[in-house]
Amino acid sequence: MLPVGNGSDEVKQTNEIKYAPLLLDTLDITDKDITSDALHTQTEFADYLVEQRHAHYFFCVKKNQRTLFEDIDCYFTDKQQPADHEDKVTIAHGRVEIRRIWVTTELNDYVTFPHVAQVYKIERETMDKKIGKVSIEIAYGVTSRKAEEISSKKILHKVRGHWSVEAYHYIIDWIYDEDRSTIRTGYGPENVTRLRRFGIGLIKSKGIKNVSKQTRALNRNIRAVLDYFKMTKNSQKACTA
Repeated sequence: MLPVGNGSDEVKQTNEIKYAPLLLDTLDITDKDITSDALHTQTEFADYLVEQRHAHYFFCVKKNQRTLFEDIDCYFTDKQQPADHEDKVTIAHGRVEIRRIWVTTELNDYVTFPHVAQVYKIERETMDKKIGKVSIEIAYGVTSRKAEEISSKKILHKVRGHWSVEAYHYIIDWIYDEDRSTIRTGYGPENVTRLRRFGIGLIKSKGIKNVSKQTRALNRNIRAVLDYFKMTKNSQKACTA
C-alpha cells in the first residue's frame, strides 16, 4: 500500500511513479516482462528496468509522452497493411471483440525513448451483438523485447493480460478507495487489504462478472449482503430429508 499524502489524484500519481522501483527492488525480475500503463512510461523507469534490473518492459504510450506518441501515431497512420496478428473473442454482456496488432522495428533508432526494440499498435474492435453497435479503440506501445524474442501474438496477449490485472486493481483502488485509507499502523493495513481481497473473492465465487457493480449494490446494506450469500433464514433453500 502506497502513502498518498493528502489523497489527491496528483499526489497519488506522483507516488506511483516514485514507488514502483522501490516495490520491484524486493523482487527478482531478471529477464522478466514488466507491463505498465501510460503513467509509468518514463525514461528513468525504462533505464531502471533494463540497465539496473536486466528486465524487459511493455509500456503503453499516450500523450503524456507527446513526442513519442506523435511519432508512433504518424508512422501507423501512414501504414495501411494487414495486421500481424488478430484474435476474435466473445466477452461478457453479448459483445464480440476483435483485437489486432501491428508491430515494427523501423522506429527503433528514430524515437527518443531508451531501449526500444519494437513498437506496436493494438486495435480493439468491439461489437454489441444485440444492437449491432461497433466501437474501435487504438492503443500504442513500446517494448524492450526484440523481435526474435517475442512474436506479435505474444505481445498482444501480454498486453491483454496486463489490463485484466488492472481491472482487479481498479476495484481495490477506486471501489474500496484503498489508497486513501487512514489505517496506517501495525498490521492494520495488511489485515484490511486482505479483507478487501477476500470480499472480492466471495463476490467472484458467485459467478459475477461485474464485481464493481455488485460491490456498489451491497455497499452499506447488511441485509442485502446476507441475502446475497444466502445467510438468512428466508434466503436459504428448504432442506429435504
